This record gives sequence, structure tokens and C-alpha cells, in this order.
Amino acid sequence: MAGLVVSPAPTGVAATLGPGGVDVDAATIPQLQDAMDRGKLTSVALTRFYLDRIRDVDRRLLHAVLATNPDALGQARASDARRAKGSLRGPLDGIPVLLKDNINTGGGLPTTAGSLALAKATPEDAFIVGKLNSGGAVLIGKANLSEWANFRSTQSSSGWSAVGGQTGNPYALDHNPCGSSSGSGAGVAADLATVAIGTETDGSIVCPSGANGIVGVKPTLGRVSRTGIVPISAAQDTAGPMTRNVTDAAVSLAAVQGADPADPPTQGLDNPPDYTRFLDAGALRGARIGVWRAGNTGLSNETDAIVDRTVDTLRERGATVADPADLEGIEDVGGPEFDALLCEFKHDLNAYLAATPGDHPRTLAELIAFNEANAAREMPFFGQELFEAAQATSGDLSDPACADPRRTATSLARQAIDRTLAQHDLDAIIAPTGSPAWPTDVINGDHFVLGTSTPAAVSGYPSITVPAGTAFGLPVGVSLIGPKASEPELFALAYAFEQATHIRKPPRLARSAPANDGIRPWPPRGAATTFSGPDGSPATSGAPAGPAVPGTRQPYGTTR
Repeated sequence: MAGLVVSPAPTGVAATLGPGGVDVDAATIPQLQDAMDRGKLTSVALTRFYLDRIRDVDRRLLHAVLATNPDALGQARASDARRAKGSLRGPLDGIPVLLKDNINTGGGLPTTAGSLALAKATPEDAFIVGKLNSGGAVLIGKANLSEWANFRSTQSSSGWSAVGGQTGNPYALDHNPCGSSSGSGAGVAADLATVAIGTETDGSIVCPSGANGIVGVKPTLGRVSRTGIVPISAAQDTAGPMTRNVTDAAVSLAAVQGADPADPPTQGLDNPPDYTRFLDAGALRGARIGVWRAGNTGLSNETDAIVDRTVDTLRERGATVADPADLEGIEDVGGPEFDALLCEFKHDLNAYLAATPGDHPRTLAELIAFNEANAAREMPFFGQELFEAAQATSGDLSDPACADPRRTATSLARQAIDRTLAQHDLDAIIAPTGSPAWPTDVINGDHFVLGTSTPAAVSGYPSITVPAGTAFGLPVGVSLIGPKASEPELFALAYAFEQATHIRKPPRLARSAPANDGIRPWPPRGAATTFSGPDGSPATSGAPAGPAVPGTRQPYGTTR
């Protein structure tokens, strides 16, 4: 493992020289652990550094964090004490982790899904929070998100919630961080924590990771427990790590994965205890990688150029590239996926609300009524069309109107990936994760140009996005997609690409991207209305009409 990175950060960037002279933006978790083992750094000092940045940078500019954990420094002190006794619990011991605010946390740390409706909910810790606690991680706080994981409105602005307002993109504050794990992506990119845990139903880990210039892992369905996570659909939901480098993503996935008796899909996978052993800078040599181009090219000149440079790098590093290697039939997935999600959302959310303690709506119908009664705060910019469409379904998973589109969507997505991998004898498929971030528009909603999350999301297969380039100072990622349980191979390929390119640069927290600097304002938290939440202080949207065209607008425009 390379030595600890110690260097001054460039003037004006998000990262600054941290405690002990550590460049916290560049250091990996193993390097941080080494620094703490040698007495150069403590968990308390690292945690305090991040808490100070949340106070001084996030609350003023970014709005990625909804609430900090009042016990974070206490958890850090306990980790330092364990280290002094030689009794560390695991590779995340003492490492500050930010949790998306749809992941249940007890002990007074709120879980709101960004909605005022859950301000008085009092859930117990999610299963993965228990995993993090038992591994000694420092839970530093909860991240802003697209409210209800971006499954409320057809005109939502990713990264907006009634509790937290609008999250900015740290590379250009008036541009969108993508969602729904917007605060997780922006927070890690801007050095507010070492690791963030996001969730994805379709794109909500990989899109904010790509848009914020970080690494995001959408695991195989069942790799990580969903117990205690506010749902959209158990057929697609998963949590996963979001980090500044592939090494940290590998460490973090191992820490949160595992069999959960309450989540049956987690009991059928063989979980490698250590993904870092698969990280191989030479893994591209001899690999076979296909390029999914149909529907993803000709939409963004900047993204096209980044994909072409990525292909050149793959070949230069010894990979055999099948170009194109398109996913036949994937354009037929969006329609049935959307129909299934509406029904599954009603079923799964009703079950979550009914089981969650506290004073809050107990059903989707009550939640709709709450939003109507509190429209000035909950719906100042967009409505709840998706809530209403979901409520109109039976919410019965055995209903053919729910079960048939789910079988169709999942089958088509798996066939599209499996056939392409087999036809070209591929180890993985690569595609642009998305185009550069758009200027945030809370009035008209998101402006997606392309996105490639659907095949992996609907099939339940894994994908990893890694930084691949920038356009006008805005990051663009590429996603590696593989068959079920192929995380070890994807980690190897992603790491080899990362080490070959070293694309990622820290964000500068610029007011705007150079292409439109001075043209439009950025709507900060509290713009046009007053927000308040537990701490006192945003799947796809757009018109749900017809199937998605891969690489263009998905059936209903933001990620969830």
C-alpha cells in the first residue's frame, strides 16, 4: 500500500490540509488507518476536522448534511481508546461515515427521508447501521437527499428536500448534484466525511457519484441489507458506498454487506470478506470490455469525447474492447419498470410507515394528506404526482397489474446484459454514467440528457461508476456493469482504470461552471420559502408516459 499522502491542497479547493498534515481528500482508508496507528492522526482529530468543515463550508455553501451526530466525537474517542489497547473492530474503525437520511438511525439522530412528515419518527437503527457500529465506524451525520428518494413528483429537482433545501454541486454550486443520494455524493466530494452510504432504486448512487466526481458502488441485489431503509421497491432497492477512490469503496462494501434474517435476498450470496485483495492495477490487461453506445452517444459532445478517451485508455492498458456492444431490448424496460415501481412503492412504503414508531403518517394516503395540509413547506416548487399515481394502484404484489410488469422488466434487463456479455465474451460492459451536471432549476425540475443506470438497477446486477473526465469543470463518470455477484471483477477493472488515469481532482466550490458563470443564480436553502426540520434549521421523474429510450430521458427524468 502506498504511503500516506501529505501535501498542501491547491488554493480554493474543497480539500484542505487536515490534521497531522494529512491530505484528507487524497488519502485512502488504509492510509488513514496507518497514520492513526503511527500516532500521526487520531479519529477525534479527523472527526473534528469534518465537523468543522460541515459547520464552516457545508452550512454556508453546499447544504449536503441535514444533521450531525452529537455523539460523533464520543464514538471517535472510543475508537482511539480501542486503538491504544490494540482492539480495533475492523478497517472502518475510527473512520467518519455520512449516512443518507433514508437510512434509519436511532438515538436521537433523525431519519426523515427529507420530509417534514417524518420529523417525529423514532426508528431503530437500520441493519447496516448496526454493521457500521459493530465495526467501529464514526457516524458523523445524515446527508440531504432528493425527498422520498425522488419518488414524489414528475417535476422534482434532484437534491431538494423540505428538510434540507437544495444541495449544490461542489464543482459548481448552481449546478445539480443529481439524486437521490445527492448529499452523500456532494458531501464526500467536498470532504465532509471519508465515506458516505447512499441508496439506489435506479441511478441514485451512480448518478450523484458521476456528477460529483467520486466512486459509487450499486451492489448486487441482496449484497447489502435493506432492513430499516425507507423503501421504494424491494425488487430494486439497495444501499451502497460512495467514496473518493476505489480502495475506499472496496473497504466500505465489505463493512456493510452481510446476511440479514429479515431480508431474505441477503442470505443467498457469498460475500468476500475483503474486496481490496481484488484491486489490481494491471487488471485491464487481457480483460474484455464492451462499450454500450446505442442511445448514449450523439446527445452530449463532451460526454462522447470522454467515452472515446476512456476506450483509448482501455486499449492502451491491454484490454480487448468490443465497440459497440449494445444492450438489445433495453429500450423496452422503462415502461414495465415504472408500472411495477408504482405498485411496489405503495406496498413497501405502507409497510415501512406502519412499522416505524413515532408520530407520523401511517400510510401513503395519510402522507399525501400531510403534504396537502403543509403544501407551502412541502410543495413550494413541485407536487406529488407519483405519490398519487402509486396510491391509485392496488399496492398488492400478487396483483397481475403489479406482478406482470415486474417479471417483464426484470427479465428484459437481465436478458439484455446476459446476452451482450455472452455474445462478445465480455468481462464487463462500460457506458457513460451520465452527462455533465445541469444548472439546478427548482421550478421546471431536472434536465437529464442521458443516464445508463437502468440495466443494472432493474436486473439486480452490480455496477461501479468511476471518474472518467470533466467538461467545463464538471465531472463525468463511466459505469462498469457486470453479471450477478461480479463485484470482485468490477472492483479490479475500476481500480486499474483509476490508477491508469488519476482523473479525479478536488472540487473548488465555484459559484458556477465557467460556461455559464454569471448567467443564473443558485437557489440556496430557504429560497422562496422557509424550511425547518429536526435539526432546527431529493427513480426517475418527468412525464410517466411510455418506455424509456436508453441514454435519453428515463420514463419519469430524475434518479431514485
